Amino acid sequence: MVRELTHFIGGKRTAGTSGNFADVYDPNTGAVQARVPLAGPREVRAAIADAAAAQVEWAGWNPQRRARVLLRFLQLTEGEHDELARLLSCEHGKTVSDAHGDIQRGLEVVEFAAGIPHLLKGEFTDGAGTGIDVHSLRAPLGVVAGITPFNFPAMIPLWQAAPALACGNSFILKPSERNPSVPLRLAELFLEAGLPPGVLNVVNGGREAVDILLEDPRVQAFGFVGSTPVAAHVYATAAAHGKRAQCFGGAKNHMIVMPDADLDQAADALIGAGYGSAGERCMAISVAVPVGEETADALVAALQERIADLRIGRSDDPDADFGPLVSRDALERVRRHIDIGVEQGAELVVDGRDFTLPGHENGFFAGATLFDRVTPAMRIHQEEIFGPVLSIVRAADYEEALRLPSEHPYGNGVAIFTRDGDTARDFTRRVNTVMVGVNVPIPVPVAYHIFGGWKRSGFGDLNQHGPDSIRFCTRTKTVTSRWPSGVKEGASFTIPTMG
Repeated sequence: MVRELTHFIGGKRTAGTSGNFADVYDPNTGAVQARVPLAGPREVRAAIADAAAAQVEWAGWNPQRRARVLLRFLQLTEGEHDELARLLSCEHGKTVSDAHGDIQRGLEVVEFAAGIPHLLKGEFTDGAGTGIDVHSLRAPLGVVAGITPFNFPAMIPLWQAAPALACGNSFILKPSERNPSVPLRLAELFLEAGLPPGVLNVVNGGREAVDILLEDPRVQAFGFVGSTPVAAHVYATAAAHGKRAQCFGGAKNHMIVMPDADLDQAADALIGAGYGSAGERCMAISVAVPVGEETADALVAALQERIADLRIGRSDDPDADFGPLVSRDALERVRRHIDIGVEQGAELVVDGRDFTLPGHENGFFAGATLFDRVTPAMRIHQEEIFGPVLSIVRAADYEEALRLPSEHPYGNGVAIFTRDGDTARDFTRRVNTVMVGVNVPIPVPVAYHIFGGWKRSGFGDLNQHGPDSIRFCTRTKTVTSRWPSGVKEGASFTIPTMG
């Protein structure tokens, strides 16, 4: 039976009225499991109007009261963790255990945002001038909108919505139409937790919906996570309409393996970071950089051995290491990139193009692929593949290894595996990438530090979660006050100073 999905506008599930729908597939079988309505202008503008009207009252709640809504939401979501993970898994294709991690990383940002009474505290200067005090405060922006990708349908919506709501904004979420069920349920849970109707709306749609959100003057700020070309377009369009924007694009994350590294530890880390979630992570390690031929030969042999033991299965198979890709388009894109790697001369050590899961021949499964002797100019090194494809780029020495991620167009994450503290210290300071792991393959920071992107991976001055999320979702207002003592001093025609 094909499920009929909805929008979530004004505090309730709302059927689509545009007449346009998208199919939501079961990645395990390739069958359509749901239809999601794609919003037209009327529906998007209704969501904006509801959000703008509801925000005024919400902003008037004191921060502690808003925090209590987030805390109740955490309790409700914990009670549905298993159900949400199964729902996420069946639409995305990641394993249920991985889906639990998707949800948990989102909830950790909600936990951070629940500290909003402290996070919103301003500054105060007593006696900045004679009889003059100065203080600052943070005010909400109004309506904030977020466009989130398919690969983390719980985590990234919560990363965007929780800080915005905590700061007193209303929020409009446009999730991926490939797996919208979990975002819709999260909106219902916020309502059950006490969030006033209209403060959080979920509108499904395509480019038409995004363009309306970008152009409507009632939307004050915009968050986006997706491909780099779209991130650049969204950022430029938002700026042209006077909106604050943080937009995050693609990635090509490298892992440097030094000759002194624990090779078994490095190989295990690469297997998990490269092939987990079928490689559909913006922080996946897709390039391994062993330093020296001996290190490279040993690493390739260790990876081949581990790839042979990988279990690829249905997303609900508790023994599966990873499941299918999200769509047939994603599967075909991965296969095309493998073809390109072969055509450009990379050594195909393990070929995952022809993998099929018995009984699931129409599912979107790809096997683990390993390339060796990839050169920096090859497309499989330059472009984000977003699939279970790991490339080995051999480096002659440390300086060459350092240059590879530093000079790459993307600047999301990087890792180094070494036993030498001096090497690690030098690497963390010199590498031109925003998030760095030392013997940590996926260096996603904890919720109270920032998650971001440099170069073509990120557009905007402020990053996701941590202190930047509060800065992004608020404006700083500074108040200079003086209470006259009754002595008349007459008019002053000079600029005020601190004298």
